[in-house]
Amino acid sequence: MARPRSFDEREVLERAREQFWASGYAGTRMDDIARATGLGKGSLYGAFGDKGALFQRVFGDWCATVVEVAERFLAGGPDAEALDRIAAYVRLMAENTAADTERRGCLMAKGTAELAEQDPAVAARAATTMSALLALLRTEIAAAQRHGDIDPGADPERLAALLLTVVRGIEAVGKAGLAPETVRTVADTALAVLPRPARRSSSSTGRDA
Repeated sequence: MARPRSFDEREVLERAREQFWASGYAGTRMDDIARATGLGKGSLYGAFGDKGALFQRVFGDWCATVVEVAERFLAGGPDAEALDRIAAYVRLMAENTAADTERRGCLMAKGTAELAEQDPAVAARAATTMSALLALLRTEIAAAQRHGDIDPGADPERLAALLLTVVRGIEAVGKAGLAPETVRTVADTALAVLPRPARRSSSSTGRDA
């Protein structure tokens, strides 16, 4: 009969995540994770597999959280509030970056940059996450278009891709040392350039004399 686990799996994964986040995949050894978690390597292997499998678990959990955070802001609601939801999400990402004084960045970005070229599973999970974020933004942009807050003639797919690039790019430039106020300005500028509906002038709506 198998012995029950005597550790908190969630806590172990969080400590392993911190180790990977601090040292990167290549810079992390199972000995490091054993020290960080207080578990022997045999217990780690038995519960999670090798280093690659453990990283996949941590990386997958992080990617899921990235989408969950976006869903809290972009999960739908009245069309009249869609633009506000988009703005809140974009500004949240800017504030998170501005608050990252240690410049740790995002584990998803860090892991993808390090491993996507050589690990198809990491590349696929990152792509799936980006697709989910893109879909959430696209849906909210379409809602704002229906309400008349964004030009209905604009392509929601392209606008969603623009905002997603801004959101993910903010994290990158923030990690590189861009000033927090500049990071916030980038977010505000991206929102300001979203195309608004053309307003018909009074001369075009009035009758000819």
